[in-house]
Amino acid sequence: MTIPYRFEPDHTAAALHDEFDELAPEAETGVIVTVAGRLMLHRPMGKLAFFTLQDGSGRIQLFCTPKVTARFEELTALSHGDWIGAKGEVVKTRTGELSVRVHEWVLLAEARRPFPDKWHGIADVDTRYRQRYVDLWVTDEARRTFVMRSRMLSLTRRWLEERDFVEVETPLLHPIPGGALAKPFVTHHNALDLDLYLRIAPELYLKRLVVGGFERVFEIGRVFRNEGIGYRWNPEFTMLELYQAYADYGDMMVLTEELVAHLCEELRGTTKIAFQGRALDLTPPWRRASMTALIEEQIGAHVDVRMPVDELRRIAGEHGVPVDDGWGPGKLVLEIYEKTTEGELWGPVFVCDYPKEVSPLARDHRELPGLVERFEPIIAGREIGNAFSELVDADEQRARLEHQARESAAGDDEAMTVDDDYLRALEYGLPPTGGLGIGIDRVLMLLADVHHIRDVILFPTLRPEQA
Repeated sequence: MTIPYRFEPDHTAAALHDEFDELAPEAETGVIVTVAGRLMLHRPMGKLAFFTLQDGSGRIQLFCTPKVTARFEELTALSHGDWIGAKGEVVKTRTGELSVRVHEWVLLAEARRPFPDKWHGIADVDTRYRQRYVDLWVTDEARRTFVMRSRMLSLTRRWLEERDFVEVETPLLHPIPGGALAKPFVTHHNALDLDLYLRIAPELYLKRLVVGGFERVFEIGRVFRNEGIGYRWNPEFTMLELYQAYADYGDMMVLTEELVAHLCEELRGTTKIAFQGRALDLTPPWRRASMTALIEEQIGAHVDVRMPVDELRRIAGEHGVPVDDGWGPGKLVLEIYEKTTEGELWGPVFVCDYPKEVSPLARDHRELPGLVERFEPIIAGREIGNAFSELVDADEQRARLEHQARESAAGDDEAMTVDDDYLRALEYGLPPTGGLGIGIDRVLMLLADVHHIRDVILFPTLRPEQA
């Protein structure tokens, strides 16, 4: 059969249901429509045949008879999963099923591989991720999740634009990896004979734009980190990052809770939802608490960056936290928090005031020596973002990046290096600025109530298939 070069449906399944669902059983409308989609269910019944046609909007029944339907026998011989276009009258069957009584039809694509049963789906989870093009047809939850993802991105952009933020695009290929503590992917540009790095964060470029006069700026895009894969981690993921001149980390807390609550209200109809069977209330304001206070609540021991390193190591050991001989007090406090406390926080809660030692781009705390004005929002035991009062002093920033470079030279593959152009930008003057990064995938996991990040990324990174 010749496959046409184009086909023009004039109705979707959803539109037909919207317009004709109130018809009485056995009603005939005289309305002729053209639809297209996949055959997802095939029920031949002698001189009658029923098909479920699924398009991007939903499902509609096709009602076929030898007297009315052209090439009836040929149609009934089609396979589950074939694409067809069909033209016919909108009717209600005797059993009350809205249908298109097919007059004419054309094959649009042949499913040359066995298509999973619509009602049983794909049993193997790995196959779902590898063959997303099939999963989207047979797993309603997957389709709903990715429609939600699209809406979430659109809502985020609109919300920020209404607050005078300007969306920009910054490079994916960086000559110097920076903006976060993470191991980068490296590639090589042949014409320039230059190693380049897939960005681990857009931070340093976005702050350059604040120096350039963009007082409220944001970017939504892919970032890449050459690290492990797990239920919360994929080597490439989507980040919202934004910067606001004249603001600090307190302003970023308000922005974060209001944005997430807005998305939840729009996508779920309420800010009080359930995640993995447990209640979660995202209504602002969220709790604010220092990292050290939360650790003490969890393990009953006080920790502080001003404590002797040996004392912090002892506390870490008592709670099963592995330590490295080279870690200072700030790194030890962070490790104790991450291993004992973070996963136990249901939240939402802003974990505030991080050690300076582990925060090379954040501004010193205005009241607490050894700490910086940084927070991470924690929801359901997982971090969904990171925010600072941004470090604006060029000399202090250089000193911290030079320390990072020494750590890198000593073997820390997540440490930063010195970015002289970024430091030059700071020398032109960066006003007080609040910065925020939010993991789009992790927020969507919460709102869609899914456990694994692969369920919110259309094509997640997977091991190669076995031959």
